[in-house]
Amino acid sequence: MTLFDETLGLLRILVRNACVNDLTPDSGGEVRNADALEDFFAAEIAAGRDSGAVTVQRLEPRPGRTSIIITVRGHDPDADPLTFLGHTDVVPVDAEHWTRDPFGAVTEGTGEDARIYGRGTVDMLGLTAPMAAVTREVAREAVSGRPPRGTLTFVGVADEEARGGLGAKWLAREHPDALDWRNCVSETGGSHLPVSDGTDAVVVTVGEKGAAQRRLHVTAEPGHGSQPWGRELAVAKIAEVARRIVEFTPEVSRDPLWSGFVSAFRFSPEIEAALLTSPEEDDYRAFGELARYAHAVSHLTVAPTVLSAGGAINVLPSSAYLELDIRTLPGQTDDDVDAELRRALGDLADEVRFERLICEPAEVSPVDSALYRAIGETVGEFFPDAAVVPVLSAGGTDLRFARRLGGVGYGFALNTRSRSLADVNAQLHAHDEHLFLDDLRLTLEAYRSLVHRFVG
Repeated sequence: MTLFDETLGLLRILVRNACVNDLTPDSGGEVRNADALEDFFAAEIAAGRDSGAVTVQRLEPRPGRTSIIITVRGHDPDADPLTFLGHTDVVPVDAEHWTRDPFGAVTEGTGEDARIYGRGTVDMLGLTAPMAAVTREVAREAVSGRPPRGTLTFVGVADEEARGGLGAKWLAREHPDALDWRNCVSETGGSHLPVSDGTDAVVVTVGEKGAAQRRLHVTAEPGHGSQPWGRELAVAKIAEVARRIVEFTPEVSRDPLWSGFVSAFRFSPEIEAALLTSPEEDDYRAFGELARYAHAVSHLTVAPTVLSAGGAINVLPSSAYLELDIRTLPGQTDDDVDAELRRALGDLADEVRFERLICEPAEVSPVDSALYRAIGETVGEFFPDAAVVPVLSAGGTDLRFARRLGGVGYGFALNTRSRSLADVNAQLHAHDEHLFLDDLRLTLEAYRSLVHRFVG
């Protein structure tokens, strides 16, 4: 059996275990995937136990929410380590909108069209499986007396889809020494940009936007629903708050990541200048299918997502609130966010109370680290003519915890030339989520190359 066959077999098991995280503490059941991964490494763990060449740890803050850590010890204590952070939970499915069994892990098609269907195949079991397979290959060498130069660690971590409270966040806080956080690789990266002149560019995710969730409260005069005349209505007030928030556009990013992303597309000087200074909504259409992503990584984004007011149909409520999913750019603080919200609300701002919910700063790793250079060299091995473009993720990953502990973290996989960043983004949390087998194979080979290049 080839390494690719082993990887595909593991991916099928991980998908079929259906470790669905619905954001409640007792969901997930990642213990099933932790068991599968321990079985996958069983021979290497047994062979390396006495020498310490290969070790396993299982940690869980709550029954069933298990993270597993496999460490292959390097022979040179001064060599750079490498850690694969792969999560084992997946988001829920709306089964009636799937045309295949979301947990069947069925493969269809042949040649370039061959693919595997299932929740998590793209986010991110299709990366976790090759991470584990490459680590096991190195572990086999280690127990045979040929350890890597630097230590290689694989982590199958729980609860990523709920921002890591029972997974990486908990590990970083309660067990920071359980793994090496200095050089980490996780999701996603490795897809291609549709450069205007037809040349190639491959993205590597170097950071992610922060979170600055808010609940905006308003109050008004209560009363009987039969007599609304002359009253200030809480529902009308919160509706006006929502309208002003939606119509407000913050200034475009001045961060080099945004300017570098724009430059990678090789637009005309006029379009590039507009996108970097004061873009209009229509200017983003230059990015095609990536317009929504481009807008997200170029601005502070504020999305109204939850609205609450009243409880009885015949009562005028005395209060209402609006919840906002806010994603910040590097360098933006909570005070900056509140100032922007006040600008959006204008003369209504003094009548609105801001409540801060989850707040985390944007996190970015440098592009001059040894690991980033190794990733760039790996991309060049497979796509010699491609530019390597560092990008910001609009969402969150477990890599932010590595960065907070002083490490660097990059989202890296590798996709075929025909797979754009828009194609990959379209599969995240989607109905009929699927991964092309050519991408699984290429990611596996890229991880093998990166490990050889970085830890020996």
